Amino acid sequence: MENLITLVNKIQRACTALGDHGEESALPTLWDSLPSIAVVGGQSSGKSSVLESIVGKDFLPRGAGIVTRRPLVLQLHRIDEGKEYAEFMHLPRKKFTDFAAVRKEISDETDRETGRTKQISSVPIHLSIFSPNVVNLTLVDLPGLTKVAVEGQPESIVQDIENMVRAFIEKPNCIILAISPANQDLATSDAIKISREVDPKGERTFGVLTKIDLMDQGTNAVDILEGKSYKLQFPWIGVVNRSQADINKSVDMIAARRREREYFQNSPEYSHLANRMGSEHLGKMLSKHLELVIKSRLPGLQSLISKTIIDLEAELSRLGKPIAADAGGKLYMIMEICRAFDQNFKEHLDGVRPGGDKVYGVFDNQLPAALKRLQFDKHLSMDNVRKLITEADGYQPHLIAPEQGYRRLIESCLVSIRGPAEAAVDAELKQYPTLRVEVRNAAIESLERLREESKRATLQLVDMECGYLTVEFFRKLPQDIEKGGNPTHSVFDRYNDSYLRRVGSSTVLSYVNMTCASLRNSIPKSVVYCQVREAKRSLLDFFFTELGKKETKQLAKLLDEDPAVMQRRTNLAKRLELYRSAQAEIDTVAWSK
Repeated sequence: MENLITLVNKIQRACTALGDHGEESALPTLWDSLPSIAVVGGQSSGKSSVLESIVGKDFLPRGAGIVTRRPLVLQLHRIDEGKEYAEFMHLPRKKFTDFAAVRKEISDETDRETGRTKQISSVPIHLSIFSPNVVNLTLVDLPGLTKVAVEGQPESIVQDIENMVRAFIEKPNCIILAISPANQDLATSDAIKISREVDPKGERTFGVLTKIDLMDQGTNAVDILEGKSYKLQFPWIGVVNRSQADINKSVDMIAARRREREYFQNSPEYSHLANRMGSEHLGKMLSKHLELVIKSRLPGLQSLISKTIIDLEAELSRLGKPIAADAGGKLYMIMEICRAFDQNFKEHLDGVRPGGDKVYGVFDNQLPAALKRLQFDKHLSMDNVRKLITEADGYQPHLIAPEQGYRRLIESCLVSIRGPAEAAVDAELKQYPTLRVEVRNAAIESLERLREESKRATLQLVDMECGYLTVEFFRKLPQDIEKGGNPTHSVFDRYNDSYLRRVGSSTVLSYVNMTCASLRNSIPKSVVYCQVREAKRSLLDFFFTELGKKETKQLAKLLDEDPAVMQRRTNLAKRLELYRSAQAEIDTVAWSK
């Protein structure tokens, strides 16, 4: 069981080291999930004396006004033998055997955080005390509640302290140790008042009554200690602290404990309660209760830690790796980004990621549709056919078939195919708007270069069809005449509407359609070979070539990141380190059992 308190001690120290103080922030907090005991009391309630009695050492700063201005996480470790000593988390290699020096270091460390302006801070001081005279226990000493600001403090200090105390004790994992002086009316107790607000049923509040020996003669605190005046779920505990004279004389704390035991044992009013009174009993009871609470909360704490680790890792993954500090690291990071983009680009084209199907859609739908929309009718109108054939014949009419007229008609039709062919090349690149955003100038320049090369190759296919007509087409023409034509027709007959209609709508259009069908298959091959295939093969090389031209300062500019993102990544990494450390500590305790 003692391992459980040690476990929480280690996790609390890790929380403070890595910036988790339980304050509201955009990061998950582990501090708030850890069971703890917060010591609450007004000024002059005897709060410091109670803590010193539990420890058995005089080590806390004293003085007028607000002395405790930062939470003090006091971790007590019982040792079997050896000399007592103390350690601060902010001075990990230094052991304090002089507890007067401990007192001074608490004051100095407070001033380092708050300055000498008597302001307060929620950043805790961690103090560990190792002694054979203590029980394993962790207490959080909070600033004393006050009603007025002293000189040098803002008027808001009263509310600031109350807000800090409330922020600690309103958490369901916090056990409240409410310190109230017996020589004042319990109804006016600052500790009881604020405890009742956050724990109205008294389910996690322990009441401690101090200064019982200073009550007016003829009065006693029996009704309070027996739970009749103000009932809590746990019994009230009375303590008798050292008097101011004892403190001034530096009366030994162990001797003070013995006198406290004798007071309750020999007092007629309290002798029947003596077995559960005194600072020794208070320390043992709190230690046992804290162990039980930790044990009951441990499974839930493990689940919370595991889930939070997954969430933190996921967000860190989304934010990406931090920017390297050196030039070599920056260059490597940029190269990795280039490789990742190149791989994503290939996956889009190959169908692993969405996008490649859009390229196919250009070839299978857009290109054929554009070819169908071509208006060959205006090229093959009766007037245009008569004009081109007449011009091709010149001064001597054709004898069998108007070959030159055919050529001119076909060329005029095929030239119009250049538009759809060029659009097919352009459409392929425009299907990746997100890629256009992601790639930098090098990628855009490379893709544009490949697009232009692909466009030239594709238009050359069209020009090839225009430059050389299929011979087989002309060889069929005499056969058509043999089947029904008459070469002895007069020149006039060769230019009549029926003949010209046959040339335009039958012969030329059939050749154009045959050519369109051929280009429908060859244009996609040209685009894939010159643009898609080449982009997959050489895009990364182009990236690296461009990177090689850049200087160190230019590389740094390429990795210029939003400062808010950088800070968020740093904070997440620290918090993840904390949760992993906590998980390891819990696993160690579980295995030891």
